[in-house]
Amino acid sequence: MKHCSNKIFKGRFIMAKDDTAEKVTIDDVEYKIDELSDNAKAQLGNIQFVDAQLQQLNNELAVSDTARIGYTNALKGELSKVERDD
Repeated sequence: MKHCSNKIFKGRFIMAKDDTAEKVTIDDVEYKIDELSDNAKAQLGNIQFVDAQLQQLNNELAVSDTARIGYTNALKGELSKVERDD
């Protein structure tokens, strides 16, 4: 599993690395990652994967929003060249 330092998972999960071991805080309870079951570690990995996917989608949304603004401005520029029928 890929470990993550000081990662916040939507306010409920916090992973941190101190001098001795990596820990995760879930619902205000701190757990040492090396003491978790393999299944629990897998679920943490799943959360990290989904967080990365969400970040990627948010980045794509930002790019799409920027493109839409550009296209809208280009359309307005073209429409300003057209004679209006009043």
